[in-house]
Amino acid sequence: MKILITIISTMLALFFGMASMDINIVSTTTIDSLGACQGASYHQGKVFLYGDREVGMMRVYDLQVNQLVYTGKEIKFTQQNQDIINHPTGIAYNGTHPTFIGNSIRLNPEGTHWKAVIYAVDWNGLLTKGTLDGNLLHVIEDDACIQGTRPEYVQYNGKWYVATSDYGPKNNEVRLYDPTRLSQAQKTSEPGVLFKKFSCSAWVQNLHWIPSKGILVLIQNQIEGRRWRFTFLDLQKSIDAGQQHVLKTIDVDKADELEGFCLLNTPNTGIAVTSSRRQNVHFVSLP
Repeated sequence: MKILITIISTMLALFFGMASMDINIVSTTTIDSLGACQGASYHQGKVFLYGDREVGMMRVYDLQVNQLVYTGKEIKFTQQNQDIINHPTGIAYNGTHPTFIGNSIRLNPEGTHWKAVIYAVDWNGLLTKGTLDGNLLHVIEDDACIQGTRPEYVQYNGKWYVATSDYGPKNNEVRLYDPTRLSQAQKTSEPGVLFKKFSCSAWVQNLHWIPSKGILVLIQNQIEGRRWRFTFLDLQKSIDAGQQHVLKTIDVDKADELEGFCLLNTPNTGIAVTSSRRQNVHFVSLP
């Protein structure tokens, strides 16, 4: 019986590509002018790094072998020169549905009170104009959250949803919002916006969806604001159970604050970013 259980467990792990998964840092570099980098996204062959400099902002990079080359394109999350998305914490983009950017605002030094806001934006207009002027479509208070918001598109049963999660020591959730309802709502607590939710572990800084495997990656800290952790979830099973279904957790021996992660043009290469001022961008490999 023990042998049979071992065989079944191994087959399941292989099915999800997790049997020997590890994250190895291939190279490290410093990308300046971001303030504290808050995340990374990869879309249409470009890498987008966003941070909280003197205003919330994002820069666009071309991808070369273990290297990012700045295109000269910078987007400021301002409207009429006013800082709007001052602490960007996630970008939900899939090319077909509305694009959303998250903003998690700490209201007290202790971090016990937060205001979370999700912004629907015209993505192409934002990249062309370079500011939110004329490109900020809608503002939604994420009052269904517990601590902060970090939107990312995921698929469940063939439909797209905007997933987001909390950053805190306990009682955290991953929530799935209907993107159409979200783009029209004033608050995420309105009927029909929240589709499903499940409990998750602490200190989630960002989310990354791997569609080919049905895996949602929780990009986390091991303790508050420090040390790297990647938790790979079976999204379907997590939603169905109402709590995270962990395939694998990988802790990396790095002491700074992991903020974001995304896969690049192959399924086994990615970028991890931290809030450090130097050596803040890391090219990583997955088997």
